[in-house]
Amino acid sequence: MAQEFKYEILNNIGTLSENGSWSKELNRISWNGKEPKYDLRDWSENHEKMGKGITLSEDELRKLKEIIDAEIRFLDSENED
Repeated sequence: MAQEFKYEILNNIGTLSENGSWSKELNRISWNGKEPKYDLRDWSENHEKMGKGITLSEDELRKLKEIIDAEIRFLDSENED
């Protein structure tokens, strides 16, 4: 028997894309009443169904930002030519 879990979306930080009634969102979520994590995944429009995703601590989110910023600088430098 599958273990039931609970989640509470504390903040909807932003939507990256939409596909029909689904959207890829970055949210801050508390899973099973634990410390909130940053969460990136697909959600149905009513947030009752979810796709696979990733959760990040604040430190991981900050590190991901550094990595993304570096990649964007690289992409921008390639496009300057």
